[in-house]
Formats: sequence, structure tokens, C-alpha cells
Amino acid sequence: MRSVFIHLRHIQLLSHPALWVDPHRVRRLQRRFRNDAGQTTAEYALVLLGVAAIAMLLLAWARRTDTLTKLFDDVLNSLRDLVTT
Repeated sequence: MRSVFIHLRHIQLLSHPALWVDPHRVRRLQRRFRNDAGQTTAEYALVLLGVAAIAMLLLAWARRTDTLTKLFDDVLNSLRDLVTT
């Protein structure tokens, strides 16, 4: 008897007008959301935007502190020392 009660309760819930759904619309939405073709491209784009933002912050910091100039000077001095020895 309990299973009949549950069954009737489900029927009562499904008969509520707010839950009426057009099956064609459901299938159309399922097809639309099933296709992941552009998701990988969007993920790569977001990663690239994050990397670009970090690179810009790093360059701004390096320019303010003259770290970039010191780094290039150290690299060129090391290369010059290697060539002259």
C-alpha cells in the first residue's frame, strides 16, 4: 500500500502546472548543452588571459625596481666573461 501512496504523491507533484514542460524544448536544451565543442577553447583563452595579466604585473614591478635592467646587465656581463676567457 505504501508504494501506491508514493506513486500517487509523485503523480500529484507532476500534475502541478508549474512543472509542465514542453518535451521539444527539453530536447532542444539537451542538444544545446550536450555539445562541448567550444569549452576547451574558452578554457585556453581564460588561461592565456591569466598568464598575460601575471606577465604584465611582473613587467610593471620589474620596471619600477630596475630589476630588468640589472638582470640584462648581469646576463651580458656573464656572456662577456665567458667569451673573453
